[in-house]
Amino acid sequence: MSGGGSSVLSERTLLLDVGFRPLSIVSVRRALLLLIAEKVETVHERDQIIHSERLDVFVPSIVRLRYQVAAPYRRRAPLHRKALFARDAYQCQYCGGRAECIDHVYPRSKGGEHEWENVVACCRSCNVAKGDTLPEHSRYKLRKVPHAPEPIAVAAALRQGVPAEWETYIPTLLSLSA
Repeated sequence: MSGGGSSVLSERTLLLDVGFRPLSIVSVRRALLLLIAEKVETVHERDQIIHSERLDVFVPSIVRLRYQVAAPYRRRAPLHRKALFARDAYQCQYCGGRAECIDHVYPRSKGGEHEWENVVACCRSCNVAKGDTLPEHSRYKLRKVPHAPEPIAVAAALRQGVPAEWETYIPTLLSLSA
């Protein structure tokens, strides 16, 4: 295959299930193989064309499975600083200022776990002032309840230049934190 070189083939395609729900992000090469095998149909394509000896195909941006498959095990999104800050829109979840730190809502010193539902982005002054107090004994109240985002939303948010057409199908981290 040619027509854009390896840069096109190294791009990604959003894979949807029959009900238009996101399953995963796959390589363009994988999406093309699924198209040729007639296992998926194109929902949205890019302006680029892949040329082969017998076939010219627009590069798929979004494909949808043609048949129902068993839902894969949904693992939790890995918790790390970049994903947490993206989930909380880089805002302190106590005062709304610029977030610089991670805070455990229920302090680890008091048995709080390091998990999505117990960590928030916060500014340094709120983090220091809150210290290791429990939420019920603190004057600091959360603006939003912390939650674990969908793994695919985290993957999309952390990728540079997510295609606009994907936004219809992948909930953004910001809308998930509302």
